[in-house]
Amino acid sequence: MKQFDLNIEKILENWETYHAIREIIANALDEQLLTDTKDVEITKQGNSWLIRDFGRGLKYTNLTQNENQEKLSNPKVIGKFGIGLKDALATFDRKEIKVLIKSKFGDIILNKTAKEGFADIITLHANISEPTDPNLVGTEFIIDGVTDDDISKAKNLFLKFTGEQVLESTKAGDVVNKVGSIGKIYINGVKVAEEENFLFSYNITQLTTAIKKSLNRERTNVGRTAYTDSVKKILLACKSSDVAKILADDLQNINYGTQHDELSWIDVQEHSVKILNQNEKVLFVSSTDIMLHPDMIEEAKASGHQIISIPENLKEKIKGGTDLSGKPIIDISQFTTTYNDSFSFDFVAIENLTPKEREVYDLTNDILNLIDGKPRIVRDIKISTTMRKDFFSEGETLGVWEPNTGSIIILRKMLNSIKDYAGTLIHEAIHAKSGMGDISRNFEHELTVAIGQVCEKALSKKQSS
Repeated sequence: MKQFDLNIEKILENWETYHAIREIIANALDEQLLTDTKDVEITKQGNSWLIRDFGRGLKYTNLTQNENQEKLSNPKVIGKFGIGLKDALATFDRKEIKVLIKSKFGDIILNKTAKEGFADIITLHANISEPTDPNLVGTEFIIDGVTDDDISKAKNLFLKFTGEQVLESTKAGDVVNKVGSIGKIYINGVKVAEEENFLFSYNITQLTTAIKKSLNRERTNVGRTAYTDSVKKILLACKSSDVAKILADDLQNINYGTQHDELSWIDVQEHSVKILNQNEKVLFVSSTDIMLHPDMIEEAKASGHQIISIPENLKEKIKGGTDLSGKPIIDISQFTTTYNDSFSFDFVAIENLTPKEREVYDLTNDILNLIDGKPRIVRDIKISTTMRKDFFSEGETLGVWEPNTGSIIILRKMLNSIKDYAGTLIHEAIHAKSGMGDISRNFEHELTVAIGQVCEKALSKKQSS
């Protein structure tokens, strides 16, 4: 039997048993990754717990305290300090927990004995004997004196054993569907922090300088400032609807102040909109849109659009923008434009009007003469039983001016009264004459002039009679 001085008196007095078990599991998982061997086994036999990997097998040289160059060069492994195993063994000794380490290179147990040449200094030693199984594949830790709860606590520090499912993987890390109300931050699969108001859990696999500086040998107390940029980077690299839908659902809580913390980042909000717009049939609306344009929203629902409520500042940010594939983001304005572009009028031939409707329609020239006649740009006055939606008003569109065809189109039911028809006809004629839309100074000016002309002629007729 050989004795290997671990050169440990007392260390990490704050470590609990599950911290030590965590290190054994971490080393086993690293070995699995480095050797591409089968999954680590954690099993109970009698009163003992067994943790086994199927890698190269532990040697006594692995008990030296130095940074592991192999692990340092691999960004995916957990342990890099080269002291985790010794820390774990020291904790087991302090807790009076028995450990047997088995590999093809030998069996190892722990004991306390005097340091060679210094009888007054007692340190922890590894007693190394010939292997009981020279053909053993990997390394087996047999731990006696730990509780099932200790094992459970240790396993719950690893993403692999929590039951949390990865929703999407990116180069920077993984978005994880959290279990319970607490979000967890993992670094290469090991939990380093908790977040009470995160929407997801995250596994960071691309370590930044800030994260590297914050990591200590205990892998605890990693502050949010160290990993915020990494979390944002992961979210902004996501492209799946699975993640975007959850973000979009939470977007709607902003109006109530109950959103999760990730939704406080405007660039994350915008990215979720882009993903959904690319992958789903959606319409993004603000609370103002819902109040002002209920008809258009109902039209969108009827055509199969999912209505997504977003904050006003996000609405302004995405206005006129495109998604990840370059398609326009569908807000109320974009939807209305698309709707109107695809709209077909149902025209009624003049000869098919009812006698009463024809009587009103035949007054067209008389009405236009009240404003100095039909504008030269107008070719036709048409009647339709259908009309495009008015984006600017909740009310029904009564008439439109179409510059491309030179046509004034009036809703058929306006022919039910001279007043309604005349008012709509003059309104659209002024659009044609001014070349402007409803909300413009030029249109208002021309409409005011027209009202004056009508009044002048009406009063002149009255005076002459």
